[in-house]
Amino acid sequence: MSYAVANLDDIEETTDGRCPWRPVRHHFGITSFGINAWTGREAGDRIINEHDEKDEQEELYLVQRGRARFELDGESLDAPAGTLVYAQPGVKRTAFAEEPATTIVVVGGEPGKAYEVSGYEIWMPFHALYEEGKYAEAADAARGPVEAAPEYAMPLYNLACCEALAGRTDDAMEHLRVAFAGASSERLRELAREDSDLDPIRDKPGFAELVG
Repeated sequence: MSYAVANLDDIEETTDGRCPWRPVRHHFGITSFGINAWTGREAGDRIINEHDEKDEQEELYLVQRGRARFELDGESLDAPAGTLVYAQPGVKRTAFAEEPATTIVVVGGEPGKAYEVSGYEIWMPFHALYEEGKYAEAADAARGPVEAAPEYAMPLYNLACCEALAGRTDDAMEHLRVAFAGASSERLRELAREDSDLDPIRDKPGFAELVG
């Protein structure tokens, strides 16, 4: 297939317990840049979580419909439909809906680097369970979707962390092996060497060889 078409509202929303979003990049299988969309259902809803992307992504925001209010390093900006807002890494940013159904499309990437697909869209629906310390529940809920997308190393790594913390050491080791077979394996190996989530399996035979 050389092209694909979708209405934004037809892309199913997902959430990590904060602001729900539509995984546009994942829907189309885009691998060269990140793009997603967030909608505030009611006036006053926070659409974009407060963050600064320090040492990470620059982002371009398009208010696709409705009206938004951005806060950028403490300054307030009114942004009606059609407004483009660009924020460099390190700028603290958030946005709120000023009208119902306000939607913001976000494109992002790390300056000077080729875009690397992490697959965070696969993992984030289960991240709240991890944050709550419900490691077994997170592993149970995530295993099917994560194993169905083995091309994404980060969700496999996170699944392994939950399994390690839940005492499922053999499962954790196996999912680490699969995660480390991906393109971002060296970055994940570096993380694994210091990640306390993996302490329950750090003495398992083969772990040291696995992380290098």
